[in-house]
Amino acid sequence: MNVPIYQVDAFSSRLFAGNPAAICPLSEWLPDSTLQAIAAENNLAETAFYIVRDGQYHLRWFTPGVEVDLCGHATLASAHVIFEMRRELATPRVSFMTKSGELIVTRDGDLYALDFPARPPVETTYDDKLFEALGSTPKVVLGARDYLCVFETEAEVRALKPNMEKLAAIDRFATIVTAPGKDCDFVSRFFAPAKGVPEDPVTGSAHCTLIPYWSARLGKTKLFARQVSARGGELWCEHRGDRVIIAGKAAAYLEGTIRIA
Repeated sequence: MNVPIYQVDAFSSRLFAGNPAAICPLSEWLPDSTLQAIAAENNLAETAFYIVRDGQYHLRWFTPGVEVDLCGHATLASAHVIFEMRRELATPRVSFMTKSGELIVTRDGDLYALDFPARPPVETTYDDKLFEALGSTPKVVLGARDYLCVFETEAEVRALKPNMEKLAAIDRFATIVTAPGKDCDFVSRFFAPAKGVPEDPVTGSAHCTLIPYWSARLGKTKLFARQVSARGGELWCEHRGDRVIIAGKAAAYLEGTIRIA
């Protein structure tokens, strides 16, 4: 059995930056164990699989270790494969049915805009080992799916060298760190070592929490953000109440075939 595979660098207009995602179009779902094995073999932050059933796209995402309920960069990369690499749609809009409901991606030139649910952070109690795991103390800690740790400066966020073993034991899906940006509205980094992703290069789902926070703090709905991982990425953001718009560019890296006996 042959499965097509594409790899796309999302949230970047150039190769070797942004967040790489593998995309596998399928004619029907393979066993979950096979999907997970493919994701582990790819060893990227995310591998996305999609099928088309009755004209509707259905999309799932896997880290090397687990299936997740929401992933931004692999959704953007899937749209790039559908629109640009496979040319499956003539219209500039694709709707995906996912574990997080319907997700719409709209193409405008070289920019792909994701319409995602907002996950605003709230006051929370937090694991008393969080600061030790991060190796630094944030000014504020809030919570949504992930911890949101707010620092005062971009330099502090860039300088963080978390202990991944200790961070993997923290009692949330992942940890987001953020601060005001020097040449953008805000910067962030994202750590999910317990899920097989020590540091994610650019994280769309984290911005479901970051956008509501920074929109409220800065008093504006449209924001420009950078994720300051080693690869780096750029995101054009908008807060729309219970939804957020997360937009970015994409660069295709490879196209090939997986051979499954």
